Amino acid sequence: MTRRMGVEEEFLIVDGESGKPLPLGEVLEQLSDFPRLTSEMKQEQIETCTLPRVTLAEIADDITAGRKSADSAARRAGARAVALATSALPVESTIAPGERCAQLMERFGLTAVEQLTGGCHVHVEIESEEEGVAILDRIRIWLPVLLAISANSPYWNGVDSSYASYRWQAWSRWPTTGAAGIYGSAAAYHREIGQILSSGVPLDKANLYLDARLSHKHPTVEVRVADVCLFADDTVLLAALVRGLAETAARQWRDGVSPFPTSATQLQLASWQASRYGLQGELGDPITGKPRGAFEVVTALMDHLRPVLEEQGEFNTVEFLLFQVLSRGTGAAVQRGSYARGASTRDVVTDAVHFTCLPVTPLRAATNSSRLTL
Repeated sequence: MTRRMGVEEEFLIVDGESGKPLPLGEVLEQLSDFPRLTSEMKQEQIETCTLPRVTLAEIADDITAGRKSADSAARRAGARAVALATSALPVESTIAPGERCAQLMERFGLTAVEQLTGGCHVHVEIESEEEGVAILDRIRIWLPVLLAISANSPYWNGVDSSYASYRWQAWSRWPTTGAAGIYGSAAAYHREIGQILSSGVPLDKANLYLDARLSHKHPTVEVRVADVCLFADDTVLLAALVRGLAETAARQWRDGVSPFPTSATQLQLASWQASRYGLQGELGDPITGKPRGAFEVVTALMDHLRPVLEEQGEFNTVEFLLFQVLSRGTGAAVQRGSYARGASTRDVVTDAVHFTCLPVTPLRAATNSSRLTL
């Protein structure tokens, strides 16, 4: 059985001319005919969510439809929806109304005030919580690589941050983010979550922002490490990689293969490296922890996933989409290219609006393309 998966994407709402974020989240939610378009903690954001899907073609159609619906609703309000994980222009974001948002502001202060960041969350279904925790324990060493592939936030309030994913840096200011240790069992997972909640720091389970966790709403593993991707193609790639990692990990667990004993501290360092350079430098090797070229690390990821991806008939498509990112560059690299051509962060946003609305490359063409060697 091929596991179902779902994808959530968070978009900025911007003025189509100036590129400045606009506080229209609740307005867009009311304007849209798309049932899975929702506002976020900040009014300058809107989120789309796919249905649970089995095939990459289905998830690609949902991602394209979600992006189109978000932008259509934004257009009706005189704005645009754009897949940028941080604003390229200075912004003072607007908190959404409601008691919980007010509690977040009171508890976390400037961290919540400045938290206008867009992520991409991938859900993969699990057969049981025991299997889900086994998956979490075994995919954790690969999550920094997913961050590097998705990196799409080089700018912060109009300034080049020097990071490929400054979203990860800003997001890490929350006290419940980042890499986790190895749990070993569902009981141990819930025990640790209970201890975190009993500290009184997070408001509730929804306030636990780990890089990957068991969803508290659905029978899924939820991977939350990635930036929202500039291109819909990259979102499809991310979803395929997460599902491949989940299935590979589940098989390792059933075969008695232990998780690789990398510490949470080492994984945080690997995520910092991915956040800093994306795919344009070295990444932390998932096994040795030492610096290694990004091309070599993503090749190791594909080798790790090859048996499952080939069995599911997805290897050629995933290879094509990954080669596309390596050739074109991550969202961060493309944003910097837009700035270099136009010498303005406004040009970054204008180009990003166009890229956001591009449909997914027909997956049949990707599957039938000549074999690419990574």
